[in-house]
Amino acid sequence: MSLEIARKALERYHDVEVDADGALTFAHGGVLCVVQGTELEEGLPVLNLTCVVAWDLTAEDIPARVALGVGEGLFGTPRVIKGERGWDVTLRYAFPAVGLEEGPMGTLLMLVVSSASSMRAELVP
Repeated sequence: MSLEIARKALERYHDVEVDADGALTFAHGGVLCVVQGTELEEGLPVLNLTCVVAWDLTAEDIPARVALGVGEGLFGTPRVIKGERGWDVTLRYAFPAVGLEEGPMGTLLMLVVSSASSMRAELVP
């Protein structure tokens, strides 16, 4: 149910694809995003939004820039991982979705996605 509300909320802003496992995928300003849902226990649905901010960044100061708050937003946890060709940066946010209607759900999701886009704008030349 929560993923269905999230899908409707996101479709106000983006083209959303529903994967075979029910996950929602979309892109915003060059940032690839996926929303997955789980139920921690009965009556406690949780949504997890993962945004792939950038990948294969070669500047060595990427971890420091992210740690110092590049593109800082109020929602989401950034992560920097060293890949084969450079630094990969993601932003992840998990939240209980119980009681969120389409409008508030859309606002919350777009706050996170906007933070990810701001990070990308500051990190990608």
